[in-house]
Amino acid sequence: MCYYVEKSRAFSSLQHKSQISRPKREKRRSEQMDINHLKERILSLKEAKGAVILAHNYQPPEVQDLADLVGDSFQLSRAASRMEAETIVFCGVRFMAESAKILSPQKKVLLPAPDAGCPMADMVTPEDLREMKRKHPGAPVVCYVNTSAEAKGECDICCTSSNAPKVVRSLGAKEVIFAPDRNLARYVQSQVPEVRIIPWEGFCPTHQRMTPQQAAQALREHPSALFMAHPECPKEVLEMAHFVGSTSQMLDFAESSDAAEFIVGTEEGMLHGLRKRCPRKTFHTLSPAPLCPNMKKTTLELILRSLEEEVEEIQLDPQVIHRAQGALSRMLEVI
Repeated sequence: MCYYVEKSRAFSSLQHKSQISRPKREKRRSEQMDINHLKERILSLKEAKGAVILAHNYQPPEVQDLADLVGDSFQLSRAASRMEAETIVFCGVRFMAESAKILSPQKKVLLPAPDAGCPMADMVTPEDLREMKRKHPGAPVVCYVNTSAEAKGECDICCTSSNAPKVVRSLGAKEVIFAPDRNLARYVQSQVPEVRIIPWEGFCPTHQRMTPQQAAQALREHPSALFMAHPECPKEVLEMAHFVGSTSQMLDFAESSDAAEFIVGTEEGMLHGLRKRCPRKTFHTLSPAPLCPNMKKTTLELILRSLEEEVEEIQLDPQVIHRAQGALSRMLEVI
């Protein structure tokens, strides 16, 4: 008798679990249907409007998968200037959308997440740069592309994280003002020791939070892995890396390397692209995973709204565009 009671209880328990899990399964199925419906509407509207969707390497996976092109900020802006599309939906942060507008002033550039800013870009203003130039007369100013359009207008030349040493070397100057990232500036100094780099004391909060202790822990947990780090990381972290490079350079390095396992020292969104490019290789992030809250503000709903209502459109003063174009164009001559 006891056997049948226990069997009945077990059956009731399984039935109860099934009743609990069924709504969860149905909810997941419904959410997937909603996502697919959103994607269909976005792609249909994109085609109708002749638009192109660009996404940075740090964007959420579903945004990267929907984009026409995924890459680093300047790579995307330069590609956009060569595309026939008259409307650019830039899934990233504001300075990136501004760069696209600077290089394609005749095109409509939309930023789906209007409040997606960049703390590092906000750490330097045109007034700041003018004051720095007064303190160091004659020193050319190199601006990282992670700056506002107005700040770019005060620079002699722009650079990316991949070509910063080459840009600095091209100036032939004894000293150079480098803004706004102090970590990238110090990395450039290590690569171009013959030039005195005067760093602006800005930083990327996401990369600044990465520590040597986190890197050491990841290396202990994955002893066969190569550690790739972005030059926006602190100097102590870069010194532990097997490879230092931009997001695009990380993709190329991982693909060409004989290694099968990697630790990725940059924003966690990078892992999605790495796993797609190298499906047979293994990628780990640091713990806790480096996360940029601004890069995660873009959603499929916001992309759809941006296309439907054509918001938020990037508007820049023509004089600002003209001045910033000079700094970006000079960089293109170096690449």
